[in-house]
Amino acid sequence: MADKPKYYITTAIAYTSGKPHIGNTYEIVLADAIARYKRSQGYDVFFQTGTDEHGQKIELKAEEAGVTPKEFVDNVSGEIKRIWDLMNTSYDKFIRTTDDYHEKEVQKIFKKLYDQGDIYKGHYEGMYCTPCESFFTESQLVDGKCPDCGRPVQPAKEEAYFFKMSKYADRLIEYINTHPEFIQPVARKNEMMNNFLLPGLQDLCVSRTSFKWGIPVDFDPKHVVYVWLDALTNYITGIGYHCDGESDEMFNKNWPADLHLIGKDIIRFHTIYWPIFLMALGLPLPKQVFGHPWLLQGDGKMSKSKGNVLYADELVDFFGVDAVRYFVLHEMPFENDGVISWELMVERLNSDLANTLGNLVNRTISMTNKYFGGTVTDKGVTEEVDADLKAVTENTPKAVEAKMNELRVADAITEIFNLFKRCNKYIDETMPWALAKEEDKKDRLETVLWNLIQSISEGAKLLESFMPETAEKILAQLGGGYVVEKPEILFQRLDLEEVMKKVEELHPKAEEEKKEEEEGIDIEAKPEITFEDFEKMQFQVGEIISCEAVKKSKKLLCSQVKIGSQVKQIVSGIKAHYTPEEMVGKKVMVLVNLKPAKLAGVLSEGMLLCAEDADGNLALMTPEKKMPAGAEIC
Repeated sequence: MADKPKYYITTAIAYTSGKPHIGNTYEIVLADAIARYKRSQGYDVFFQTGTDEHGQKIELKAEEAGVTPKEFVDNVSGEIKRIWDLMNTSYDKFIRTTDDYHEKEVQKIFKKLYDQGDIYKGHYEGMYCTPCESFFTESQLVDGKCPDCGRPVQPAKEEAYFFKMSKYADRLIEYINTHPEFIQPVARKNEMMNNFLLPGLQDLCVSRTSFKWGIPVDFDPKHVVYVWLDALTNYITGIGYHCDGESDEMFNKNWPADLHLIGKDIIRFHTIYWPIFLMALGLPLPKQVFGHPWLLQGDGKMSKSKGNVLYADELVDFFGVDAVRYFVLHEMPFENDGVISWELMVERLNSDLANTLGNLVNRTISMTNKYFGGTVTDKGVTEEVDADLKAVTENTPKAVEAKMNELRVADAITEIFNLFKRCNKYIDETMPWALAKEEDKKDRLETVLWNLIQSISEGAKLLESFMPETAEKILAQLGGGYVVEKPEILFQRLDLEEVMKKVEELHPKAEEEKKEEEEGIDIEAKPEITFEDFEKMQFQVGEIISCEAVKKSKKLLCSQVKIGSQVKQIVSGIKAHYTPEEMVGKKVMVLVNLKPAKLAGVLSEGMLLCAEDADGNLALMTPEKKMPAGAEIC
């Protein structure tokens, strides 16, 4: 028998600054679903995850907690691993960047790159963002703040080692252009090319002297290896890479990685820094980097400072592991951010899991027991309605495979649940309870139940990658033509009011201090206009159907906006406040009859309306209620 094809998949390693929220947990569950599916397809899968444990942020948090940095990361890394295990993720390797073998290999990699002239010593002066652990020049800042996270930055100057990024930039550009599958989705690729590579790469700071919690540069110990050269190399050190000798068999077998699965906020580090490091080491590049969207809580990205954080273990206590897995996998679009809330979780559990799936399995087992004592065979008494069910059953594995090949995991799950929905429809069409009343229809009834058991079983086999415990329970209850005597309730319906009451008890609202009345903003008044002047302006609701950053501009986004049957191109200076991915799908207020003008050489045919606070933060004006694209604003 031929060897199984290999498949090496990784997640980003989780930063050990605190307990991971459900948005962080989504990534490991997504990777697990892909890994399980690849195994079911006959691949020899190696699935690596782990924790990123060095840096100034950790040093400061440990000091605040009154413990050593190692004690701090030991605790947080243990908590992360506990949650990964709780979510039933089937990783093969959990790497920690404080692992001795990793630290030693990073030191060797640093020395190798220094010896061959890719790393040199200099001084860095710039603006530093502590949360991102990144230096920026003044020109890279957005409104004086970090271009990645929007937080304040501080001036810093220190001796540092630098990596010559520009040396490899042209080679990387050529690689990306000739390997369109390398960065996915395509919008992420365009963002990297237009915003970073094409304008020109600056040399990258790869060491620090202002803190100690990191891997020492062994030939210059006052320096520690800076975060990205340390963290990114986990993908090769974890499988036995040795830069100064023969690498382990595991590395030779698995590298290059087939898929790096990461959040869209760190796509730059994985598609620019990481490939260039690999080029410098003479190693092949990973086959694909997929920057997945964020899972948002209600009104935005989850943040402890916002107080809108949901944790996986908390959700599991309410809904169970597989229900949480289903939700985060099914509710996440391919490119755009998804939303999670207690209300939506309850709705999906009741409709999709308890009703569509759970009730289907329950009814099928109950009818098989009631009419045939728990055992049926295929009597071959077919009718036209059977053909469609069989066709859907036979086509679903192909449909799932097509979606998974494109990493459209949510769509793959939808295909499986479409099969379960077709089974429910089949019950309504065949009406087993009516067939049971007619003795001469007994063989037809048995055939119907046989068909149901086969179709549900096929769906359950496909479901194993996404909801392994549930799939196992279904298949254990439907053994060929045999069913268990008493069906297990797979998912119990929940009452929303009761759930929300428990949530409030779990998270009691602190008695709010009486807030001072929010101060308004006074701005300089403009000259009065007449009603006739106002009537000249045409405002309509527009829907953003695509958006991309404007080349060579740090502030501009170019949106294609659907207004009625027309599409207008509108350029807006809102890049600091919205990503192109966030813009797509939004309903916005548009001044549509503004005279066209060119901004940064790009034609703009209107204006998106925004509000601006005293700190310069912008928010798009959006309709309060659902409105069609083209609706007049009056």
